[in-house]
Amino acid sequence: MAQDQQELVVGVELARKGYLVTIFEKEEKLGGLLTYGIPGFRLPRDLPNKINEKLKKLNINIEINKELGRNITIEELKKNNYKAIFLGLGMTVPSTYRLNDESNDDICDSTYFLREYNAKRIVKNLDKVVVIGGGNVACDSARAAIRMGAKDVRILYRRNEEKMPARKIEVNHAIEEGAKFEFNTKVLSAEIEEGKIKFLNCIKTVCENNEIKDVSDSEFITEATKVIFAIGYKTDKALIEKLGIKANEKGMLIVDENNMTNIEGIFAGGDVTQTKATVCNAILEGKKAAQGIDKYIKKEDS
Repeated sequence: MAQDQQELVVGVELARKGYLVTIFEKEEKLGGLLTYGIPGFRLPRDLPNKINEKLKKLNINIEINKELGRNITIEELKKNNYKAIFLGLGMTVPSTYRLNDESNDDICDSTYFLREYNAKRIVKNLDKVVVIGGGNVACDSARAAIRMGAKDVRILYRRNEEKMPARKIEVNHAIEEGAKFEFNTKVLSAEIEEGKIKFLNCIKTVCENNEIKDVSDSEFITEATKVIFAIGYKTDKALIEKLGIKANEKGMLIVDENNMTNIEGIFAGGDVTQTKATVCNAILEGKKAAQGIDKYIKKEDS
C-alpha cells in the first residue's frame, strides 16, 4: 500500500514471481506522484494509465480509496492471511511555516497547487505569484502558475544559486517560460488585509559554514497575491507512531538490509525510508524490497 509509484514496482516484481498481489491505494487513481504531483509538461499524462493496464495484465488486484489508518488497518490485512505487507507511504506532509496568524487560501503548498493544475481546475489570484523554495517542485509550481495565467512569477530561495537543489535543466526551463529567481531571500511573514495578501515581509540572507544567517538591516517588502510553499515534505509521524514502526529522529522508517521494519513481515521503502527522493531511487528500492519479501516468504514457507 502506498501513495506513489513505489508499490507499483513491488507489486509488479512479486506478481512476476507468481505471488497473488493486492495494491491498496488511498486515491481514486494509482500513481501517486506520477499522477497527482508531476505536471504534464514534465511527464506524459497517459503514463499512469499505461501502468494501470500493465498491472491488470499481471492479474494484480487493485483497491482504490483505501487509506491505511483510516479505512484499512494492518491487523485486518493480517487476518486476511497476507504473508507480507509493503508500506510505500512516501513523504506526504508538505513542509510550511506560518506567515500570518490569519488563515488565508492564497497561501498554499505545492502539493495542493500542482494537484489543481493537473486536474485543470481554476486557481484564483494568480496576478503576482511567489514560490518559496529552490528544488524541482518549486520550478514545477512556477511553470504551472505561468501556464495558469499568472502575470508575474518569482521563486524566492534562501540560499545562493550554487546551493539550489533543482536540476539546472529545470531552472532553465522555468527561466525560459518567464519565471524570475531571487536568491539569498527569506520570506518572514505576510501582511493580510480583508482576507487578501497585501505584501510579504522579507529579509536577505547569507550562507556561512552551511548555516543560513539573516543580514542585519536588510528587511524589505515585496508584492504577492499568491504564495506557494515548495520547501519539501515530511513523513506522517502520527500514522507511523500509530503503526508502532520504529523511525529515526527525522521520522524516516528504519529498515534492515531486506527492507523489513521492526515488525515481522512488514516491509517499507521509498521516500519514507530514505532522504533522497526521486522516481529512479523509488524504482530501485522497490526492486530491492520485492527481493526481501520473496526471501522472507520462502523462508516462512520452508
